[in-house]
Parts: sequence; C-alpha cells; structure tokens
Amino acid sequence: MAGHLLKSESVFAFLAVHRGELFPEEMFADLFPSRRGRPSVPAEVMASVITLQALHGLSDNETVDAVTFDLRWKAACGLPITAGSFHSTTLTYWRRRLAASDRPNRIFEAVKAVVAATGALSGRTRRALDSTILDDAVATQDTVTQLIGAIRRVRREVPGAGEVIAAYCRAHDYDDPGKPAIAWDDADAREALVDALVGDAHRLLGHLCEQDLGPRAAEAVALLALIAGQDVEPVADSDGTDGHWRIAQKVVSDRVISTVDPEARHAHKSVHRRQDGFKAHIAVEPDTGIITDCALTKASGPGSGDAAVGIDLLAGESEPVTVLADSGYGSGALRAELLAGGHVDRVKSAPTRSPVPGGFTVDDFAVDHTARTATCPAGITRAITAQGYVTFGVICRDCPLRAQCTTSATGKSLKIRPHDALQRAARRESRNTAWLNEYRRHRPMVERSIAWLTRGNRKVRYRGVAKNDHWLHHRSAALNLRRLITMGLTHTGTTWAVA
Repeated sequence: MAGHLLKSESVFAFLAVHRGELFPEEMFADLFPSRRGRPSVPAEVMASVITLQALHGLSDNETVDAVTFDLRWKAACGLPITAGSFHSTTLTYWRRRLAASDRPNRIFEAVKAVVAATGALSGRTRRALDSTILDDAVATQDTVTQLIGAIRRVRREVPGAGEVIAAYCRAHDYDDPGKPAIAWDDADAREALVDALVGDAHRLLGHLCEQDLGPRAAEAVALLALIAGQDVEPVADSDGTDGHWRIAQKVVSDRVISTVDPEARHAHKSVHRRQDGFKAHIAVEPDTGIITDCALTKASGPGSGDAAVGIDLLAGESEPVTVLADSGYGSGALRAELLAGGHVDRVKSAPTRSPVPGGFTVDDFAVDHTARTATCPAGITRAITAQGYVTFGVICRDCPLRAQCTTSATGKSLKIRPHDALQRAARRESRNTAWLNEYRRHRPMVERSIAWLTRGNRKVRYRGVAKNDHWLHHRSAALNLRRLITMGLTHTGTTWAVA
C-alpha cells in the first residue's frame, strides 16, 4: 500500500523489488542444516533487515521498532502494514549463525558479486587504501578498576575461586562493584591500594595454578595474569626488603584498556589526539567510491599496522592495480608485495629525517646493494654488515662535513633495511610530476568513503574484533549497495546492470 511512495533511488525501494534476487533463500541454506523446520523469518527478509540496520546505524531494539512502525522498512521487507515484527534476539541469533559459518561475510560477498556482474569497476584499476579509528563500546578502565574487574571475573568463571578470594584477598570488598573508599588525592594511599590489589591477584593466581580449567575459566585467569603484570612494576624498599608494587613508569605496547572488552586498544591519531577502540581498514575504487574490501583490527599492537593489513586488502584483486595510500602504508614489505603482484606503487613515502637540522639524510648516502657498501657525502665507503649496519666511526672525527652529518661522538652509523632499494626508488619516483598529479587527484577520494563509513557510526556497537569486523562488512555492503543504486542499479531478469 505504501510501496509507490518510496523514493525510486532509495535502498528501501530497491529491496522491496529485488531482495529475493540479491539474497536468495539458498544463499543461507547452510546456516540451518537441521530438517526440523526452518527459521520463522525468511532469509531474504533478515538479510535485508541486517543491511538496513548497518546502513542506518541502529541498535537491535531500534531496528525492531523500525520494522514494526516504519512503512519504508515494511515495504523493503515485503511485510503487511499490520504485521508485527520479530523479537530483537532474532537478530542476535542470525549474527551468531553467520559468525559460526564458513562464510560469515556472505552479505558483503553478495553485494560484491553484484558489483562484478554490473561491470561497475571494469577498466577502473586504481585502489586507494586508508584506515580510521572507531571508538569502542565500553569505558576505558584504569589499573585499579581493571584489577578489581579481573578478580571478579575469575570469581564468576572459575569454580572454587570465590572461596580463595574470601580467605586470602583483603585489598577490597569484591562484592562491591565500585572503587575502594580511599583518599584518592593521597599518593601514598593510591600506591598502597595498587600494591594490595596486585598482591591479591598473585595470591589468587597461585592458588589456581594447579587446576584444570575450561576455556572461559582459562581465559579469565589469563586476563588476570596479564592485568596484574602490564601496568605495575616491583620497587625495593629502602631497608632492603622485598618491597612493593607500584604503577609502572612506562606504558607497555598492546596494552589492555578494559576487562569488559580486552581487545580494545589505545591509538594515537596525532601527538595530542588519543582514541580508544578499533581500526577499520578499507580499500576503495576512488572514482566510484565502492569499497572493494575491508577489515577490522585492534587499534594498535601486532597485526594492526596499515601496511600489513593493506597487503591482505589487495589479495582478492584478479589483476594488477595502481595502489594509492599515505605514508602509513609505505613499508618495504608492502612495496615488495606490490612488486611481486605486478601492482603499480603509488604509496607515499615517509619523509627522510636528519639528525642535524638541514643536514644530510639517508638519501645523501650512496648504497651499492650488490656490493654491500655505502658511501657517505664525503666519499668514504664502508661495508654493510650482515645485520645491515654501516659504521663510519673514527673517520668522521676530522671530516669537514661532520657538522652536517651527525652529532654522535662515535661517528656516523646507518641501518640499511632489507627493502632499502625499493624505498629509495619509491622516494625518487614520488618526486615526478606525473606521480604527484595522479596521487593528488585520486588518493584524497578515499576520504569520502571514510566519511560515508563513519557518519553516525564512529562508535562500534559490539565487543571484540570478530563481531565488529562482521559489522564493518555489513556496513560496507550497505554503503556499496546504496552507491550502486545511485549509479542506476537494476536487474534485467537474468543479470545485474547499471544505467
């Protein structure tokens, strides 16, 4: 009754007509192998709802309300106006089924297949890579809160831990969910509390070390051990006794910031701007804005680097492409992968730095990678060691160019990286006018796709990398579908096409 009122170029109108072709029933048949009936909600309806939910950034309850009361959602799902909706837990049920399957991102893959069928990317051989930080869905916790939370989690998950805590752990009343009642402006009181909490954690771990633990219990114990060690350090007392524990004067890499979501991380977009959460990586065709692939990682730590993820984002390309990216992707390993894959390298190089303002940089040293030698601006040649080091040493003592080269008392030294030749070639190439013009014309377009991705969705809704990675793929699928519809997507009866 309301379908004719939908805007013709909207996702609602498209799904109202073509959801069956886009999300056929057999596409989800493997999710329900049992012969005892079928899901009460058709697969094409649930896939459409998941897509619209990701597009509009709604919670499960808001999505159910939209399906119940919004005529656009009813038309998109093919539901009568008077039809009620399903319970919000149905969405959770479907997400879990998808996550446990062999193809958890099949909705993204379905839209990607439509892109291929239309030929929208035919002849478009550029891919722009970028990443952005997404805020986590939980509060960042300090050391005290994390220690208390980790001990309470062990009590919940490990049989018998409650008795151990009651008998040996006295730093805090672990039935109280709040912080301990101390004078928080008193440094000695804070230090004594940290020492007592770390002592509780160690005593608890000591009593549990001999137990056979299940997966959840083992995870809780491992998290407590990590929290009890990542932020504190031992300090010897002045009288020579064993001393006590205090907050460490350094920050460990890959630091856990919340026991509620142990995979959330700190990240620094700049010196003064810090965010907590995850990192979304995307590869985009810059002219159309279509996302060709995406991935979500921790915001920092191993495996979250732009260059490492960038290599994976290009793995699905069937032919060589021109890769445009900022200097965050400019690692030697990525350039080597681009060369091996036949791709064109348009990745910006990081600026070279000199230890002396206005002095010589690494590019002023001539390196013969075949002969394994390096020659300084003064014409002195030294061998490169097996570890990649070059030491000029005492020869720098009377060198007239020393003031422009180094401030070290022991003379100049260099580190030649494994892919140094590729990096030098990339820096030379990036100075060419044609290189610069192509980069400046096409690379900034990825910012448009980042803006579409994060508009109203800067904060993730789930905990952990896996769940939020599935959300990112659903979000990217919805954005791609909307972009294709804007380009004139239609179904001819046999295949997909764009006007």
